[in-house]
Amino acid sequence: MSSEYLIEVEDLKQYFPIKTGFFKTTPLKAVDGVTFNIKEGETLGLVGESGCGKTTVGRSILRLYEPTAGTVKYNGEVITDKNMAEHRKNMQMVFQDPYSSLNPRMTVEDIIGEPLDVHKLYADKKERREKILGLMELVGLNAEHATRYAHEFSGGQRQRIGIARALAVNPKFIVCDEAVSALDVSIQAQVINMFEDLQEKLGVAYLFIAHDLLVVRHISNRIAVMYLGKVVEIGDADEVYDHPIHPYTESLLSAVPIPDPITAKKSQRIVLSGDVPSPMNMPTGCAFRTRCRYATDKCAESCPALTDKGGGHMVACHNR
Repeated sequence: MSSEYLIEVEDLKQYFPIKTGFFKTTPLKAVDGVTFNIKEGETLGLVGESGCGKTTVGRSILRLYEPTAGTVKYNGEVITDKNMAEHRKNMQMVFQDPYSSLNPRMTVEDIIGEPLDVHKLYADKKERREKILGLMELVGLNAEHATRYAHEFSGGQRQRIGIARALAVNPKFIVCDEAVSALDVSIQAQVINMFEDLQEKLGVAYLFIAHDLLVVRHISNRIAVMYLGKVVEIGDADEVYDHPIHPYTESLLSAVPIPDPITAKKSQRIVLSGDVPSPMNMPTGCAFRTRCRYATDKCAESCPALTDKGGGHMVACHNR
C-alpha cells in the first residue's frame, strides 16, 4: 500500500489529565486537532512559541505518547499499537537535549549500535562494527571516538552521536525536535548542513521542530505554525515567510532580527497584547482571539478551520 505522502497526520489530539481537585481531573489540551502531510524526502518545519505543543506532536506521531484521538499513517498504512514495532525502523527521533538523551554509561559505539542490536541488523560483530564506523563517518565523527563516553564530547558532537543513532536503522522519516537549539550558532550551521546532506544522500523526510524561524526557513520545504495546540497556518516556506496571512504568524515573523540596520529601522514589530491563555482554560472559539487585533464576535463563537488561500497556503482565520 503506497501513498502520495509518506506521513499523514489527521486530527491528532493529545490530552493530558491534570488533577484539579480531590476526585476531579481536567484535560490539558496539548495538541488539539492537528492535520498535515509530509512527502518522501521533504522537510516540514514546525514553529511556534514554547508550550504550543510542537514536541508533543512529534512524540505522538512516534507513539512515545499514546494519542488521545486522530490517525497517523505511514505510507498509507494507519499506525496502531500493534504495528508500531514494525514501523520503529522507518521512523526515528533526534531529541532536543544532547546531554540527557545519551546514556552516560555507554560508549559511543554501544549507543549507535543499540538500534542495530534491537532490530538485529548485522550478521556478526565485524559487520556491526563496520556499520557503526560508517555511521560515525557519515556524521563527521572519527573512528577513535567509538570507545569514548558521551560526557567526553561537546554539545555539537553529542548531537551528531544522537543523529548517527537515529540513522542506524536507515529510517525514511526523522522527527528533529529542536535538534540545534542547544548548540552554538557556528555548530548549528554545521549540523543543519549535515541534515541537508543526509537528506540528499538518503532521501529521508524530516519534521523539523524549532524556535528559530531563520533556521526553519533555510531547511524547510514547507512551514506549519502552531498556536496553543492547533496549526494556524501552513504553506510553502518562502510563501509563509514573505506573505504571512494569520495575525499570529505576522507577529512571529516581525520578531525575527534583520541583519540590515536600514531595513530593520523601517520594519514594524507587531507586539501582541495580553498573555497566552492556559491550555487548561482555553477561550471559546478561536484560541488566538484574546490577543488578536482583528478579533470579532464571530471569533468567539466558532473556531476557524484551515482554508486554502491559494497554492496550498492554508490559514485558520475568520477575518483574513
